[in-house]
Amino acid sequence: MGDLNLVTMIIIAANVIFSLKGFNDRGFFERYKFNTAAVRRGEKVRIFSSGFLHVDMGHLFLNMLTLYFFADVVIASLGSIAFLLIYVVSLLLGNLLSYYFHKEEFEYSAVGASGAVSGIIYSAILLYPDMSLYLFFIPIPIPAYIFGIGYLLYSIYGMKNRIGNIGHDAHFGGAVGGYIITLLLVPQIFVTSLFMVILLAIPIVLLFFLQKTGRI
Repeated sequence: MGDLNLVTMIIIAANVIFSLKGFNDRGFFERYKFNTAAVRRGEKVRIFSSGFLHVDMGHLFLNMLTLYFFADVVIASLGSIAFLLIYVVSLLLGNLLSYYFHKEEFEYSAVGASGAVSGIIYSAILLYPDMSLYLFFIPIPIPAYIFGIGYLLYSIYGMKNRIGNIGHDAHFGGAVGGYIITLLLVPQIFVTSLFMVILLAIPIVLLFFLQKTGRI
């Protein structure tokens, strides 16, 4: 993990350019961030444009660093076009899930590439569920599928309890996007790794159940 493909460089450059513009131009930031009321007024472009804005340099750096580590895993397996498709669909699905859960909260706003990056992470995990991942400050390898399941379960917990100033629903929606598009692009995963497909679907089914029963 960690090679810079041309399409990865373009995405990182776009995030950096738009985020820096947003840092220095508050009007630009306000015009293109995700905001429930604005989307309801018809400003649908925000569902896409907000994925290239960030709150500050730390937020931008963390998202781009994570993308850097996982992008080449997906590109090496599926190619640049498929990677770009997963990135964009995950970005959109992440913000659409945010809109679904916050459509009555007119003041709700969000920015960041986290949904798109989550889709790339979940795609990489689905492709290589047995690869080892290391979390910051924890020098113990974690199997990718365990990390993926834990990541989404924590996202559900964060959504339910409104933990921190974090778009947990966008993270979750993005991961679902990566999961679905990867399976559509590589249906043979159902044959080669059916058990992992089912395991990684558990948090998705859980969220659906919690939403249907009014528990989230």
